Amino acid sequence: MAIVITVAQQKGGTGKTTLAANIAAALATSRRVALLDIDPQHSLTRWNELRPKTAAKITFSDVSGWRVTGELDRLKATHDIVVIDSPPHIDTDARLAIRGANLVLIPVQPSAPDIWAADGTLKLAAAEKRKATLVLNRVPSSGKLRETMTAQLKADGKPLMTATIGNRTGFASAFADGLAVTETAPRSIAANELRALLAELLEMIG
Repeated sequence: MAIVITVAQQKGGTGKTTLAANIAAALATSRRVALLDIDPQHSLTRWNELRPKTAAKITFSDVSGWRVTGELDRLKATHDIVVIDSPPHIDTDARLAIRGANLVLIPVQPSAPDIWAADGTLKLAAAEKRKATLVLNRVPSSGKLRETMTAQLKADGKPLMTATIGNRTGFASAFADGLAVTETAPRSIAANELRALLAELLEMIG
């Protein structure tokens, strides 16, 4: 039975969809991976349409509403990992995606509005008795903002991953081609950051 990682965040613009695509593509080199897009914006669907046939294989599906649970069960039965890109708000689909997850990954930019918005997702994960963690995403390359926000999150007792993802153009460039940064620039700092995140994720979910 597959491990399910749901990428969720109420606030838009946190890089949720890009992160889901990169996680799925990087894992697909060594595992059977499915990607489920239930975000009504369907940016991930467009990404999948652009994905080269020569790239690592990912089973892709985009459903919504009452079909989410059944489709998730189907994908879990035939894959090692399922990554879900959930809606940027709390609704029935988001609740189903979190309920079906082994881990809820909540990307936040190092800003107060992002962190405030994450509270709703953390509460929903707690209500569904699902493990959840924040990950700092699109972090500026300079300044003390990351250290300040990390200290604040830890002081507030919020779960936070050690790995962080920088605000790097490589992610956007790769996404525009239907690829992950580990595929377009495998030796880049961005790719190394993603691999560090994956290693920590896999350790968390066993």
